[in-house]
Amino acid sequence: MKRFFIAIFATVLMMFSCTGNKANQTEEVPADSVADSIDTTDVDSMEMLITETPMPRAADAMFDDFLFNFLANKKLQKERIVFPLRVTENGKTTTVEKDKWKMEHLFMRQGYYTLLFNDDKQMQLMKDTAVSEAVVEKILLSKNQVKNYVFQRIKGAWLLLEIRVTPLQADANSSFLSFYRRFVTDSVFQVNSLSETVDFVGPDPDDDFNMMEGVITPDTWEAFAPTLPHKTLYNIIYGKPQPEGKQKIYLLRGVANGLEMELRFRKEGGKWLLKKMMT
Repeated sequence: MKRFFIAIFATVLMMFSCTGNKANQTEEVPADSVADSIDTTDVDSMEMLITETPMPRAADAMFDDFLFNFLANKKLQKERIVFPLRVTENGKTTTVEKDKWKMEHLFMRQGYYTLLFNDDKQMQLMKDTAVSEAVVEKILLSKNQVKNYVFQRIKGAWLLLEIRVTPLQADANSSFLSFYRRFVTDSVFQVNSLSETVDFVGPDPDDDFNMMEGVITPDTWEAFAPTLPHKTLYNIIYGKPQPEGKQKIYLLRGVANGLEMELRFRKEGGKWLLKKMMT
């Protein structure tokens, strides 16, 4: 068992550049720690390649394929926005003309993005070519605000139709997001929000072709707690928004690398608990 926990620790260090529990931070931090640990050289190279290559028509089949092109290609971005673009905030609607639009990169420059799902069925919508509407959420935790980029596929082409700025409390995931904000900034609360045992699945550092499984207990969590973004999250809603539910799947993915982490939470007795971590 001792060897098992040492192996997990090595894996977490390798995958997330963790040197301890970064949630033990009560003061304001200039930037999300995750962003500091990711080399964006590959992201810059990918953006340059996308910009220089015309987007294939097939990229409109799945929203993710379109979105990466949209966020990296300035010419394509302007072509796929319905101008004048409506922007609604605090009940007031304004418009942005094409010549006033500034290139929007969203999560591309930080090198990673996050996703929230209620269950595995909802997660499968990422690959569903029948999806014809999507919303990219820029979740500003410190401002209690969510910026929604509303897309729709019209005549086979994805278009940005509108931007809506709403309070975090109005978001479909508001309960989980309020919990998450404290989970990543309060180490005591984080430990108290763990299940009695947290299932762990990750690559075996001694064998590249195998995965290892085990459990992490609250008393050993400090050594394995990953660094998580605590200021800004991004989420993509595929299809129509669904009620929050009692389970939440949190994905953190690298933009141009193999980084991927999955945390699974469940609401029990009105309290969110971390049940499983996969890397």
